[in-house]
Amino acid sequence: MESALYRTGMGPVAGVDEAGRGACAGPLVIAACVLAPKPHVALARLDDSKKLTERAREELFPEIKRLALSWSVISVEAEEIDRIGIHVANIEGMRRAVAGLETPPGYVLTDGFRVPGLPAPSLPVIGGDAAAACIAAASVLAKVTRDHVMEEMDGTHPGYGFAIHKGYSTPVHMDALDELGPCPEHRMTYANVVAAGLRVEQRAGHTG
Repeated sequence: MESALYRTGMGPVAGVDEAGRGACAGPLVIAACVLAPKPHVALARLDDSKKLTERAREELFPEIKRLALSWSVISVEAEEIDRIGIHVANIEGMRRAVAGLETPPGYVLTDGFRVPGLPAPSLPVIGGDAAAACIAAASVLAKVTRDHVMEEMDGTHPGYGFAIHKGYSTPVHMDALDELGPCPEHRMTYANVVAAGLRVEQRAGHTG
């Protein structure tokens, strides 16, 4: 897809993707990435980050940073997500990530939905991380960055298992949330987080 845009003189082409949209704790991380018209052979494995093994993502992460013409990664913290909503946070985060590129893009490919307010023409691509190498690269940058954040968060807020489930609503996470209640990194407007907090308060009231 990028090659067609480059052939028509619309490059550089930036791909944008996020990680953490479906989680109930931790940040939303958005990355933008501009690759060369012919990506380096070291990036031949690029695909949707969710389809790659953790080891493959970790190996590609420094290679993408080294070989990309430009890349940018930003985080939208849980507090801001609660304040403006996940969809607006996603749109705003994609704008910020593109604005952070040192190489101004001539065209932007986004994964899945339209992003108004970008500084260049753009196109939403359904399944974009499997269709465009620049989106796949952004997907890996976002996913690995967020995984590292959640692993660090596991030390700051022990007991929730953030290093394992990365803030998604797994049974292990929900059990810990029911036992401990929300921490400051949880998205406090999410229904499952609100419900868990109420249950903890009710138990405390019964034993107080």
